[in-house]
Amino acid sequence: MSSSTAVPGQSPIAETAPLSLCALEPRVPADRLVAEMVPPPRFDSVRFDTYDPDPNQPSQTRAVEVLSGFAAGLGGAHASGSGKRKWFSRKPAAPSAPLGVYLDGGYGVGKTHLLASLWHATPAAPSLKAFGTFVELTNLVGALGFQQTVQTLSGHRLLCIDEFELDDPGDTVLVSSLLSRLVEAGVALAATSNTLPGKLGEGRFAAADFLREIQGLSAHFRPLRIDGEDYRHRGLPEAPPPYSEEQVTRAAYATEGASLDDFPSLLGHLARVHPSRYGALTDGLRAVCLTEVQPVPDQSTALRLVVLADRLYDREVPVLASGLPFDRLFSEEMLNGGYRKKYFRAISRLTALARDAKGLVAQ
Repeated sequence: MSSSTAVPGQSPIAETAPLSLCALEPRVPADRLVAEMVPPPRFDSVRFDTYDPDPNQPSQTRAVEVLSGFAAGLGGAHASGSGKRKWFSRKPAAPSAPLGVYLDGGYGVGKTHLLASLWHATPAAPSLKAFGTFVELTNLVGALGFQQTVQTLSGHRLLCIDEFELDDPGDTVLVSSLLSRLVEAGVALAATSNTLPGKLGEGRFAAADFLREIQGLSAHFRPLRIDGEDYRHRGLPEAPPPYSEEQVTRAAYATEGASLDDFPSLLGHLARVHPSRYGALTDGLRAVCLTEVQPVPDQSTALRLVVLADRLYDREVPVLASGLPFDRLFSEEMLNGGYRKKYFRAISRLTALARDAKGLVAQ
């Protein structure tokens, strides 16, 4: 609805009133959860040849080579055909054709780009390939039930799991059991996770954790280390400081498809919407404008914010905010605790989206 809207201290502006995320409570049918298991919009057009390896990090070039070979090899395997047991027999696999691949590396080295490129390069119809985050996979099990999820994914040739989480033992065991059943059905697997910034240089820290947690599946994964610095900060300016509340509000009214919420209210609303629906919550958004950004009060709230940050990043939705900068969202205790990988990822992604939002503010 378009109207003349007054902003305190300013003359009226005749623009469309922004949306409020707090007013939205989307309902997502289970079949949509399955249909949306594809690389997110940010990675629609990525391919191996659009990945830009750092010349100082040979492991990045090597990763492209290994994954390209992996994708090509999947052309001979079919989850429901004669190739089913070819990939997952007990016989040793050729070095150029690993049974599954685990991409181990720090933040922003392009693991999701490579995982999405693998999905695109695998010679199979989209309906025979699935791509989702660890959280999305657990949400799928919650929506469909374990047995139905096994049945739904067993006909796939490839399952890509981005951001495999190792900090929730219950969910890790659940997904490990699911993957075991899918391996038996002949589904090839690929996964990513993050090495903490403080653990870089300590060898295969994340890979060791990953393989220990899914010990029944470890024989099916080849850890592939990818070294490098966060490309989101490579050669780019630092994230802009927060804007004033007035600037954020005016940008929200001036931007078609923008939302405007105060941060504390949004955090409260996220507690009333299941994380599996956060993607639907962002449908059609062109920008998210937040006022009164302040430290997240507790762990449960922080984990919900992490999921929202992931969905906004996937969809390339810029975030314009007033209040505290995003690197001060989480307390030192949180950043040193068991969920620290998630919080570092959220900070990295929100920082990138804050940079993307600079053009929304009138100069």
